[in-house]
Amino acid sequence: MPVFDYAPAPESRDIVALRPGYGLFVDGAFTEPADGGTFKTVNPATEEVLAEVAEAGPADVDRAVAAARRAFDGVWGRMRPAERAKYLFRVARVLQERAREFAVLESLDNGKPIRESRDVDVPLAAAHFFYYAGWADKLRWAGFGGDPRPLGVAGQVIPWNFPLLMAAWKLAPALAAGNTCVLKPAETTPLSALLLAEVLQQVDLPPGVVNIVTGAGGTGRALVAHGGLDKVAFTGSTEVGKQIQRTLAGTRTKLTLELGGKAANIVFDDAPLDQAVEGIVNGIFFNQGHVCCAGSRLLVQESVAEPLLERLKQRLATLRLGDPLDKNTDIGAVNSAAQLERITELAASGDAEGAVRWQPECPLPDRGWWFPPTLFTGVSQSHRIAREEIFGPVLSVLTFRTPDEAVVKANNTPYGLSAGVWSEKGSRILWTAQRLRAGVVWANTFNRFDPASPFGGYKESGFGREGGRHGLEAYLDA
Repeated sequence: MPVFDYAPAPESRDIVALRPGYGLFVDGAFTEPADGGTFKTVNPATEEVLAEVAEAGPADVDRAVAAARRAFDGVWGRMRPAERAKYLFRVARVLQERAREFAVLESLDNGKPIRESRDVDVPLAAAHFFYYAGWADKLRWAGFGGDPRPLGVAGQVIPWNFPLLMAAWKLAPALAAGNTCVLKPAETTPLSALLLAEVLQQVDLPPGVVNIVTGAGGTGRALVAHGGLDKVAFTGSTEVGKQIQRTLAGTRTKLTLELGGKAANIVFDDAPLDQAVEGIVNGIFFNQGHVCCAGSRLLVQESVAEPLLERLKQRLATLRLGDPLDKNTDIGAVNSAAQLERITELAASGDAEGAVRWQPECPLPDRGWWFPPTLFTGVSQSHRIAREEIFGPVLSVLTFRTPDEAVVKANNTPYGLSAGVWSEKGSRILWTAQRLRAGVVWANTFNRFDPASPFGGYKESGFGREGGRHGLEAYLDA
């Protein structure tokens, strides 16, 4: 295989005008927190402090929920659906106009390669606003009854792996359905949500329709437990999702959860192997493996395991790890020191339990948080790396002999968010997909998303759907 040297191709960060500090976005304006608390948000590739961000306490959450309630009872609730749609269209267009700014900021604050934030995160975020803008005045024909109504005020908590995209996933359907929102971004990646707040001001969204409260776990707990909410939507870890479900049990607050995953990527002996290798790489090494639906378990039919692994190792040796703002980078920085510690600990458990680790030669930068692309062979179902969500660039390889065995192994997990099937036979793909307990099954591809397609899981991967017509249902009292 020829070796190509890539000269650095860094994206300039000059397009982003970082402020020294950011307040909370409540009732259409940036405000200081009641107790003056702040925290630092850090560039994971350099450990550079990017900005100080306000930390919302219970009093700030009260203000935000009250502002959302006033907007719901007032201008937003009385607005014609077609007028609400215009605001969503405006947000989508401004996201496109400011796409480069958002992409650079996302890579700075999150650590993901600029190629991904530029080509995936920002375009998909805009697409979600465009898509749901089209639904705003058509809800009575969406199949939810003749007079579907919004729930009211939605509290929405999003994770750090896709900060802008997750905000769009949550806000766009809620607003299209006529709700108002209080959004809580992750504490390690608040900046793109706060830049989105500037966009909301730019499009003259009425005050209080969207409020953004930044902070850590305490802020999230104060929000989800607030008695003024009609709906809570959470994307994040399964353990936190369980805590939220216990908090809301017995209340009138509706809930949807999109939680962790341990997806199986199944490769049959008739699969196009070169194509499958690309899908495997995209399935687990996209966004450094910080993907809830990552294909972290590779199930390969025994007869093709050896040639597939040989090609996969050759492909991993070509991946470039480094500066997230370099357009040549394939694998960026791990989002935080805490996440790197968890990835390292779980990978070490694979060594201790007898799996065989393989990593390409991959020098790591001196500063920041990094983990090289890694695969483990000799993995059994009992290994922690085959059972627990690692949320990093670590692939566990298992083998199977028959389609029935593949399905049994794929379903042998408490999760059920996604899966992939690789075969040239459509009948085999459909047979397998019908037996997999996964909310999303990709055929001869992986990690492909569309705003018109629903996404969500089974079992400990949560309940409810986001995206598509189904994503509206969670925000309607139908």
